[in-house]
Amino acid sequence: MPATNHDATVADQLAALLRDVAGLDLPVRLRAWDGSEAGPADGPTLVIRSRRALRRLLWAPGELGLARAYVAGDIDVEGDLADGFRRAWRVARNRPSTGVSLSVAAKGRAVLAAAKLGAFGTPPKPPAAEARLTGRLHTQRRDRAAIAHHYDLSNDFYQLLLDEHMAYSSAYYTADEQSLHDAQTAKLDLVCRKLDLRPGMRLLDVGCGWGSLILHAAEHYGVSAVGVTLSAQQRDFIVKRIADRGLAERVEVRLQDYRELADVGEAFDAVSSIEMGEHVGEGQYPVYAGILHDALKPTGRLLLQQMSRHQGTAPGGGAFIESYIAPDMHMRPLARTLQHLENAGFEIRDVEAMREHYVRTVEHWIDTFDRHYEEFVALQGEEVARVWRLYLVGGALAFDEGRMGVDQFLCVKPTVDGGSGMPATRPWAL
Repeated sequence: MPATNHDATVADQLAALLRDVAGLDLPVRLRAWDGSEAGPADGPTLVIRSRRALRRLLWAPGELGLARAYVAGDIDVEGDLADGFRRAWRVARNRPSTGVSLSVAAKGRAVLAAAKLGAFGTPPKPPAAEARLTGRLHTQRRDRAAIAHHYDLSNDFYQLLLDEHMAYSSAYYTADEQSLHDAQTAKLDLVCRKLDLRPGMRLLDVGCGWGSLILHAAEHYGVSAVGVTLSAQQRDFIVKRIADRGLAERVEVRLQDYRELADVGEAFDAVSSIEMGEHVGEGQYPVYAGILHDALKPTGRLLLQQMSRHQGTAPGGGAFIESYIAPDMHMRPLARTLQHLENAGFEIRDVEAMREHYVRTVEHWIDTFDRHYEEFVALQGEEVARVWRLYLVGGALAFDEGRMGVDQFLCVKPTVDGGSGMPATRPWAL
């Protein structure tokens, strides 16, 4: 028999508050701080550990408040976190875009319920893991801070998470039971084949990460490679790998903003940029595309691997991603990227969707993260570990459900008379 208003448990009151304010029934079971429960018995359980979680939602309604509450440990999930995400997203898709219109009576009930549950009070301090950038958007100083927030956690953290290549981007799976390392090797080989790399050529990798591509291209394709990164920790890691592998004469890494390449005046046979264009920003993307174009010799090729979002969705990935993972990130629709590249003077020769590959890639990372969770906590603390658990699970689901994509764009810088030097077929796919 349903509880009456007089004898409703804390969990019942929380469920009613969500229905009144957000217009939704819980897609998961809810357990309140007093141990009472409400909602469906199957699937994961959302645990609300304290009234502070409600204050976080009151002061930052929606995704940001929920993220803060989870990162701080005010709420938790028992059971399959991915299943909880999937259920919540299903409910969100079915909600009316105009929101919920509350009657006077419903507003009154919501206020009384919030007061009784202790939701009113000063805003709780955001978790320390939240990004706090200052300054004008996409200045070089702010971009360095945004990159440092995500990539300078520690090299030990990423070595524990990633494969031996230290490739932090979508792999390319060519077999059902392929390991992450072999799939990342396949991705690196695919990039090198698309660029038609040969001994003696010069490769520029913009946003080179931990050097997976420049090291692989130098070792296996005989090129001289230059990598550019804004992360000091990435630069230091690559310098050591260059020395360990005896590649000092053929591989160089620079701690440099991509915009500084315009002043160098070098010409390369091939240019790559693997999942770096998301950090550029829409306003700066024409500059970025133009610099990639100008860095190439005529008939030189560009291989760009980049994530995308549909038109009308949050280009930064939503409040959680923008606040905790990749502040200032901008993911545009695929067609918009093509437009930018063509405006810069490139001829688009091939576009390959890799969305399903990213699902498998992130699933490997999740498996690693779960198996070594306590080690990640020891390296960076509980808050950062909770941020990454939320990030990886949510990212896998976004790619799996098609809310995010990732593609490889192969482009060429044609000669003044239209020559491309490109084959009419796709030999890299054979």
